[in-house]
Amino acid sequence: MKKILWALAALLVIAGIGFFGIAPPIVEAGMNKVEPAALPKVSAQTRQLHASLQIVDMHGDTLLWRRSLLDRAARGQVDLPRLIDGNVALQIFSSVTKTPKGQNYDSNGADTDNITLLTVAQLQPVRTWGSLLQRSLWHAEKLDRAAAGSGGKLRVIRTPQELDRLLADRAGGGKVVGGMLSIEGLQDIEGRLGNLDRLYAAGFRMAGLAHFFDNEVAGSMHGVKKGGLTPLGVQVVRRMEKLGMIVDIAHSSHQSVAEILAMARRPLVSSHGGVQATCKVNRNLTDEEIRGVAKTGGVIGIGYWDAAICSTAPAAIARAIAHVRDLVGIDHVGLGSDFDGAVTTGFDTAQLAAVTQALVDRGFAQDEIRKVMGGNVLRVLRAGMAGQ
Repeated sequence: MKKILWALAALLVIAGIGFFGIAPPIVEAGMNKVEPAALPKVSAQTRQLHASLQIVDMHGDTLLWRRSLLDRAARGQVDLPRLIDGNVALQIFSSVTKTPKGQNYDSNGADTDNITLLTVAQLQPVRTWGSLLQRSLWHAEKLDRAAAGSGGKLRVIRTPQELDRLLADRAGGGKVVGGMLSIEGLQDIEGRLGNLDRLYAAGFRMAGLAHFFDNEVAGSMHGVKKGGLTPLGVQVVRRMEKLGMIVDIAHSSHQSVAEILAMARRPLVSSHGGVQATCKVNRNLTDEEIRGVAKTGGVIGIGYWDAAICSTAPAAIARAIAHVRDLVGIDHVGLGSDFDGAVTTGFDTAQLAAVTQALVDRGFAQDEIRKVMGGNVLRVLRAGMAGQ
């Protein structure tokens, strides 16, 4: 009997090691892949230009995974060493709190969740296992801890003044990167407007209203009903603008986007995605929506994965950027990679000079490239964080 009990105990230990120790990195490695695309040859002149840029990426999901931001990883697409290699000034880190099983772009219910199992397998605090709010607060803690342990190389940005200080130090030669918090779907306020203030206090300065399913705030482009803003959603938009949180329309239903555009008093963003004119996928923005964001003074972030640009090559990124420029002007387009967001890309953040080269190859002027690679987003962030 003792031998049987010992055997069962050993099996449980082995199963535990597999579930908690081995499974999470294997899962991530299979979801955040870099499969080399046709990258342009980066010229010496472009490298010099790239080194002078203040680059901003509006969307990365790295905080979702059990991986140190401070160590160079053999998996995924973003970490601090690779951000430095890519000359990124500011990475906006999104908090993903819930995704539906069988996730797709067409129709998803809100009754299942993939992230709960991940929180357990990654040995996150127990408070995060059953609370979407606590999952976001944990992501904020992770970024704060990473910054504290970075020796000053990573800073959490919460105010326009902190942003300007970061850029000044970088202009002076400092190898420092900023990290800002965003939210992918406000299901994490758990139906309570007051929780938005808790998230703001934790450092969140941007938020998308919906993710892959309809929630208590807004309809999703990938939801079942795909409706508009709820009464709570109207309150949320107004509260975000007052607090100093940038409203992100990415993933929101077309009806929600129209309603947000109609009521917006501050610049909006679409943090990550594509445009239907160059990649006709339902989650990408129509020309009418692009014009609407531009009228608010906002920015469209172009992603790097196939469903955003119908390719993973930098040339396709440049093509989508060119469409936005030609439609509404150079001041309304930027970068929104969706790195580490369960997407396959053709390069990681260390290789961002390939995007700069693609813009050069497409005939963009240097002042246009400076705006696209970060200047436009920096303008919106300064204005948006100031609140009302």
